[in-house]
Amino acid sequence: MLLSLLLASLFTFVELNCENLFDCEHDSLKEDTEYLPDSYHHWNHYKYWQKLNHIGQEIIACGGDSGSWQLPDMVALCEVENDSVMRDLTKRSLLRRAGYEYVMTDGPDVRGIDVALLYHPMSFQLIRSHAVRVRPPKGMRPTRDLLYASGLLIDGDTLHVIVVHAPSRYGGERSTRAYRLAVADRIVATVDSIRHCDPHARILMAGDFNDSAQSAMLRAIMDHGMHDISAEAPGSHGARGTYRYRGQWERIDHVLCSSSVVPALRQCTIGDFPFLLEEDPKYGGVRPLRTFYGARYLNGYSDHLPLIARFSF
Repeated sequence: MLLSLLLASLFTFVELNCENLFDCEHDSLKEDTEYLPDSYHHWNHYKYWQKLNHIGQEIIACGGDSGSWQLPDMVALCEVENDSVMRDLTKRSLLRRAGYEYVMTDGPDVRGIDVALLYHPMSFQLIRSHAVRVRPPKGMRPTRDLLYASGLLIDGDTLHVIVVHAPSRYGGERSTRAYRLAVADRIVATVDSIRHCDPHARILMAGDFNDSAQSAMLRAIMDHGMHDISAEAPGSHGARGTYRYRGQWERIDHVLCSSSVVPALRQCTIGDFPFLLEEDPKYGGVRPLRTFYGARYLNGYSDHLPLIARFSF
């Protein structure tokens, strides 16, 4: 009985960039032709369903903890294309019996990629959700919306969640810094709106920020009372970050929380499970086993590793 009560109080939160989780259908309003059957990726239904099941396998694996296992309560996902993809993931993939529900954005990103939040209604009772538009500064392409959701936890308190996928550093970190700072400004405004109603609100924020914990973007957010609980998250099988570029591990995915959530944190780790890794023949060590390496199909999982945070709520 004591073990059951302990497990019931644990809340597992996962963050994962899925690496281009696209379906095989063309959206005439988006630049998604890279992931169609006649593209150089030769993206087809077989590869699509392999990808869905791999993401499902990865999420299921994140539920393991020191010999015990329970399905993650909530998963923040980046790089998902549309509602059809999320419906297939939750209702037709390996996760079809998991009971997950989801909310997601439908933003102005030119490629059509969005963010989503999976949640289990037994541990998070959704109250409301909506997209938060980021007004791009001059020279910036339309970027992904933020996703905001709030709901009730098992203990009856409200949890506010913000899912982020900030603009990339393509073109150089310095030249694109202003774009990510524009996203930081919108995040801070959203946090301020939440705290205007409840100064002690429980807030979780996660996603691919495309920046390190020392960046101007993350500093701006942390200066508003958010704590990067993933900044020093350890791996168990060789990963020293969630993303590897030219042999260097980077920590560009983050989980942040408000001061009111920090006492509930039990641990935050990188999910570098062996099946998510491969040897890096050029730089040595290991790297994430991704779906594509250039145009070469690897039948992998993602170019990012998941972050796993466990709380006692």
